Amino acid sequence: MNKIIECVPNFSEGRDRRIIDKILEAIKSVDGVKLIDVDPGKATNRTVVTFVGAPDEVCEAAFRAVKMAAEVIDMSKHHGEHPRFGATDVLPLIPIKGISMEETVEYARKLGKRIGAELGIPIFCYEFAASEEKRRNLANCRAGEYEGLPQKLVDPAWKPDFGPAEMTPQVVKSGAIALSARNFLIAYNVNLNTTSTRWANSIAFDIREKGRVKREGNSLTGKIIKDNLGNAVYTLGLLKGVKGIGWYIEEYGIAQL
Repeated sequence: MNKIIECVPNFSEGRDRRIIDKILEAIKSVDGVKLIDVDPGKATNRTVVTFVGAPDEVCEAAFRAVKMAAEVIDMSKHHGEHPRFGATDVLPLIPIKGISMEETVEYARKLGKRIGAELGIPIFCYEFAASEEKRRNLANCRAGEYEGLPQKLVDPAWKPDFGPAEMTPQVVKSGAIALSARNFLIAYNVNLNTTSTRWANSIAFDIREKGRVKREGNSLTGKIIKDNLGNAVYTLGLLKGVKGIGWYIEEYGIAQL
């Protein structure tokens, strides 16, 4: 049985079609890889790409796309509504046919090792490819976003799984990558009849598994409650396995969940 995996990288560019097309051409340069979907977003300044094929070919296409993204995207100048910390922000591999999750993890970690060694980009592995429990959650790996990378990379508790643990000139430009082997993810947006990102985030915090930080008094503006180690204490949300965030979409004039 032929082995087939899917790759769904998210690139931190959703406005300049010329940049997006250069990354797409890098993917399409690998024979046997089929580009399925391209979904750019102006407000998020982010493009989600989906392609499939045999594992070796998909990993080669992913590597070429990461290399091109690092060349054409400058994270020091990037702004958008979506959380991000790299030109190629997330790079998940999904088993589709004839391959187990365990095998997909091996491909993901091999790809991460190559990117770290050849391109000098820090790699944080999450979900099934995670090296420890706290790294399973993408939100933990990306906490602090690009602006927080200088502190994260020198923290021994957050040493990258692959690649440099310092802000080299390359990392200043490319940022870091969250790489994984995971199951299918269903993502959708809900338009709200308001312009308030506070309300949108409040709904997201109640729904998502991570929940919201506990506060003294007012749940939105009160002082954050912390544990003995100084970490914020969270009240879990309603739905396990669900992630959520709110933002304002300027082109539509509404907040979105």
